[in-house]
Amino acid sequence: MADTTTPAYRVRRWTPRAKLTVLIFAVAVAALALAPAATGAAFMDRAVALFVYILLAVTWNALAGYAGQVSVGQQGFFGLGAYVTIRLSDAGLPVFPSLVVAALVVGAIALPVSFVMLRLKEGEFAIGMWVLATLFHLLVNLDPLIQGETGVSLIALNAVPAETRNLVIYLMALVSAVAVISAMFLLLRSRIGAALQAIRDDEAAAHSVGVNVVRTKQVIFVFAAFGAALAGALWLAGNVSFQPKAYFSVQWMAYTIFMVIVGGIGTFEGAILGAVVFFLLETFLGGYGVWYLLVLGASAIVMALGFPQGIWGYLKSRHGLSLVMVGRHLEAPETKKSETGSGWSADG
Repeated sequence: MADTTTPAYRVRRWTPRAKLTVLIFAVAVAALALAPAATGAAFMDRAVALFVYILLAVTWNALAGYAGQVSVGQQGFFGLGAYVTIRLSDAGLPVFPSLVVAALVVGAIALPVSFVMLRLKEGEFAIGMWVLATLFHLLVNLDPLIQGETGVSLIALNAVPAETRNLVIYLMALVSAVAVISAMFLLLRSRIGAALQAIRDDEAAAHSVGVNVVRTKQVIFVFAAFGAALAGALWLAGNVSFQPKAYFSVQWMAYTIFMVIVGGIGTFEGAILGAVVFFLLETFLGGYGVWYLLVLGASAIVMALGFPQGIWGYLKSRHGLSLVMVGRHLEAPETKKSETGSGWSADG
């Protein structure tokens, strides 16, 4: 009698390519950590900008790309991160710990805020977040310490020698970017990651199979707020001065959306790639003024028309290219395996 037993399937979480990617990432981080010994302040200043862009892109991609919550108000948390840093430093907390504590405080503020904002749906949520950012801006302007739009400086940094200050800020920004990328990776590989993608695809269906929709969205909302606040605090450390209109500007949201859309919204690698692309455009074209803005606009239009999935989204859909596995891959053991395996994939 022929054997009609259903072949055993197994869940695959890693591929050789993914393991190699993690190894290359670790080597790159080690090289960046040692880079200040062979470079100068200019390199560290530009690198801090790149790390800030990565923080913004990765965390907004988590909120919009994976949770389906498109916010146009993350500049509110970015500005709050810088503002709370000023306040903590003025209260006597050492300046460098203030950067991290400020992000934690903003994350804590985001939790009760999420109960209100996550009641809004789609366009209402997007506009509501923009209104919230404007409200934060107005409230910060009322603080006498800030002196309205005149702003104030992070004075405590002046007491730190320039060489030491640049090195510490650089290392803090590097560690922050690596920590957020790693946290995002682990989050997407957890049950929360699976729940997120279920919510993004069909919220009602996700709820019907037992997903706690509100709690899952809150986790990502707070994570995105923390990342934006940390980016704002680090930007303040690199630039020293704080002017509310600059930190609460919608330009930060425009840059963030550009990075994620160009890289590939809803893809793990895409947000990082988009941040690098934006950084390179800014580095080489930023000095050309209005032409730089025209190139950014033209690039966004070309990508929207020709590559609506973004660079990495296109590579993934057209060539199946994926450097890391943030989901699960189901394959039959007797099937000859390719680099990405065979069978059903849920990499998201």
